[in-house]
Amino acid sequence: MEVVIVPDSASGGELIAEAMADLLRRKPDALLGVATGSTPLPIYEALAAKVRTGETDASRARICQLDEYVGLPSGHPESYRSVVLREVVEPLGLTPESFMGPDGTAQDMARACADYDRALTEAGGVDLQLLGIGTDGHIGFNEPCSSLASRTRIKTLTEQTRKDNARFFDGLDEVPHHVITQGIGTILEARHLVLLATGEAKADAVALCVEGPLSAMVPASALQLHPHATVVVDAAAASRLKLADYFRATYAAKPAWQGL
Repeated sequence: MEVVIVPDSASGGELIAEAMADLLRRKPDALLGVATGSTPLPIYEALAAKVRTGETDASRARICQLDEYVGLPSGHPESYRSVVLREVVEPLGLTPESFMGPDGTAQDMARACADYDRALTEAGGVDLQLLGIGTDGHIGFNEPCSSLASRTRIKTLTEQTRKDNARFFDGLDEVPHHVITQGIGTILEARHLVLLATGEAKADAVALCVEGPLSAMVPASALQLHPHATVVVDAAAASRLKLADYFRATYAAKPAWQGL
């Protein structure tokens, strides 16, 4: 696992956007897994800016969802399909045909989960998966005690996660109780995992993810199992890391050809 400590969220967004742009130069039809929420917005803004200036060609890129609320119609402004189309697909100049995600309104939810897992495999697998981290250490919507071998499935949200997400709705009562999420085992199949965390509220979760024991209680700690996982954090989110000075020194000495 590589840990990169950046000055602020904008710096982290630019760094990750450049890694995505470099991937698209090498593999124009790369499948990019995206996360929702406020944390990854600087990434999408920086990547869209590169596309607008012609620095990056994303015309053949493919986009896939990490998770989706159960029960929200696809046209609901806070369905993750709508959010990804609005914040990623449209700014990159892509069409909805370049996008794939699970069906949160399916009659047979178990089948919808299995179908999405299979669709990711049939698409050649995710080349780069963006991740955020919850204050309780969850990734995707894999809440604490999720199996580290889990596949795409239905999960019940904790009250803390629902409270964290209530800011996107008109109150807590409107936040769904269930989601479809890629399982930890599914996430670990991506070729490159990139987690961005900012703010002191994420500091404890980041420390447990990076330096704590591998544990289902901290689902993000599963990144320790991945051969190419990158954790990008601002100074506040890095404030509980015991090895912060080492991580800074390692990144400062990193050769440019190695990339993110």
